[in-house]
Amino acid sequence: MQVQGRIGFDALGQKVGLSASATLRRVRRLEEAGVIEGYAAQVSRQKLGLTLSAYVSVRLAKSMGADHLSPGEAFAAAVQTWPEVTECAALTGDMDYLLLVLVRDMAHYSNFIMDNLLKHPAVLDCKTSFMLRTLKSVMALPV
Repeated sequence: MQVQGRIGFDALGQKVGLSASATLRRVRRLEEAGVIEGYAAQVSRQKLGLTLSAYVSVRLAKSMGADHLSPGEAFAAAVQTWPEVTECAALTGDMDYLLLVLVRDMAHYSNFIMDNLLKHPAVLDCKTSFMLRTLKSVMALPV
């Protein structure tokens, strides 16, 4: 199902040696257990005009003052509102977060960095690496 999400229960059952109804019950149990988190369409970045991808490492300030959220909490809340950020991971090491940013072009990227990221009071520094090409991209987990 990870590779072919729209496969029918008859065909899936044939692949795993179960009847369609038994396959349906097993899939429902996986959904209820949270193993299957949801279903989504895989959309082309290029066809949507999001032709520039960047990994942005972000370092936060240690404090924003006693009357504010912690820098991490404030940043986590802000990143949820930025549609250009499609992934955000907390890191160990010199930088605190790694963002995957998808934009139309360099002007869009510049606007995002200058108007959102660097204006955020928790952000101390950021470093960007632009994606030149994708060598591997899979949705399926290694099970």
